[in-house]
Amino acid sequence: MERRRISGGRLRSAEYHEKDGVLEIEFLDYSLKRFQSVPIEVWRRLLSAPNPATYYEDRIEEEYPVETAAHRVDESARSRLDSLFGPPPGPDGADPSGQSGRG
Repeated sequence: MERRRISGGRLRSAEYHEKDGVLEIEFLDYSLKRFQSVPIEVWRRLLSAPNPATYYEDRIEEEYPVETAAHRVDESARSRLDSLFGPPPGPDGADPSGQSGRG
């Protein structure tokens, strides 16, 4: 099944695997939680809830076994930040461009 965008609160998206009954929730910080043994009706209600974040907190968060998964990584985020602010400082705090910032 495809990942669906969810707006509201700290939720970013969700995906349900009907075969396994696994509901995967992605948060705004790109962290993931996988909830086990979730009935499909809970997935349907999450998608149709007026406030999915509240439904998640009330009906999912502490009701089903969960495993915390690795953060999803937005591969383009680093390049977008570097184009705005330049590359991050080196490990010793030195400017990677070699400029001292004094002039």
